[in-house]
Amino acid sequence: MATKATAPNLSKCLKCGFTAPAGGTEWDHVESPPLGRMTRCPECGSTNVLSGR
Repeated sequence: MATKATAPNLSKCLKCGFTAPAGGTEWDHVESPPLGRMTRCPECGSTNVLSGR
């Protein structure tokens, strides 16, 4: 039986379209006391990121 190769789970910045593997080192992070740790786009600085996980 053949198996399909799976693509890595990608996260995407909804502001500029930057994509990279979810949880990868390409992403920046910022601490927000009320919200906790948030993923931040390294290209535009937006935290409006759709997680691939």
